[in-house]
Amino acid sequence: MPQQNFSFSQQAWQRLKKNKGALFGLLIIGLAVFISLFGYLVAPDASPNADLQTVEIQAKSPGYTQLFLKIPDRKNNPVGWFTKLISGRAEDYRYLPISKYHIQADSLIVNKYVDEDTSVVQIYSINQLTNHQPNTVLLQNIVTKKYYLGTDKFGRDFLSRLIIGTKVSLAVGLIAVLISLTLGIILGALAGYYRGWVDEVIMWLVNVTWSIPTLLLVFAITMALGKGFWQIFIVVGLTMWVSVARLIRGQVLALKELEYVQAAKALGLGDSRIIIKHILPNILGPVLVIAASNFATAIIIEAGLSFLGIGVQPPQPSWGLMIKENYNFIITHHAILALVPGLAIMVLVLAFNLLGNGLRDAVDVKAPSS
Repeated sequence: MPQQNFSFSQQAWQRLKKNKGALFGLLIIGLAVFISLFGYLVAPDASPNADLQTVEIQAKSPGYTQLFLKIPDRKNNPVGWFTKLISGRAEDYRYLPISKYHIQADSLIVNKYVDEDTSVVQIYSINQLTNHQPNTVLLQNIVTKKYYLGTDKFGRDFLSRLIIGTKVSLAVGLIAVLISLTLGIILGALAGYYRGWVDEVIMWLVNVTWSIPTLLLVFAITMALGKGFWQIFIVVGLTMWVSVARLIRGQVLALKELEYVQAAKALGLGDSRIIIKHILPNILGPVLVIAASNFATAIIIEAGLSFLGIGVQPPQPSWGLMIKENYNFIITHHAILALVPGLAIMVLVLAFNLLGNGLRDAVDVKAPSS
């Protein structure tokens, strides 16, 4: 049989497929991307930020079930499918936890749940609850909810918060990596290609930035930009571009002396075309490796900042913020409230590190091809 000639990208993919760790990381990342895109469609609590609070059932154990009376709330406006996909949809009902109920004439008498030993009797008009529909409609307003991972200290569904929080971690990682790669590639390529005073100025900026402790730099940028969801993208991205710039500079320094680059110069091609068309495509492998590494780093930084209270702000869910809100439960029988978000961070960071290691081996031109 004739031997197949694979391109470099095909050879890299063949090597990557043989790396079980990298494939496991790719599977976890793919699952996280799916959850982040369709989280509001799969989460039990699809309200914005999964922030449906029921303080009476705070800090309940996994598998907890509760009976609710759905009281119509006419204030909410209908939203489209796409809006629900992006930001969720406010509930049309107010959920009242109850322990039992019975119908008497045209009234519904319920025992509102306060705690395991306490309940308060309340009376509701059946006509108001059902909008003057038959009593059979009333039974649709009495539902049982199961909280598979329990509830947090505000009585919110913990699984839903965990699902929606995936979007924050991946979004921060993606935007931060794009910012760091954009700055790092541009400055690193300019420094490595032009050398001279351009290289000295850029490397001085790199060294100064690198000499500042990351946490202090983050605090300074946060003080200037304020706290919030979008600010955290810029904060994390501006703390990671220096490593990208140093890597790109070294790669460009090596490639600019090769014959094909010298030939391009001899043909009169412009510097920008040589950098973009001939040099940068040949350093794509190292860029992918450091992008995967920076993605993992961005997730950890975001979680740390949210835990410290200067990252994502409540009620928006973030894994780091969820640990902060529930870490006091570690010393009680509800330690899962703090351990599960930490485990999620660990698994996702591990996935990116495994993928990064696999990419490093796959794009290694010295590795034997199959």
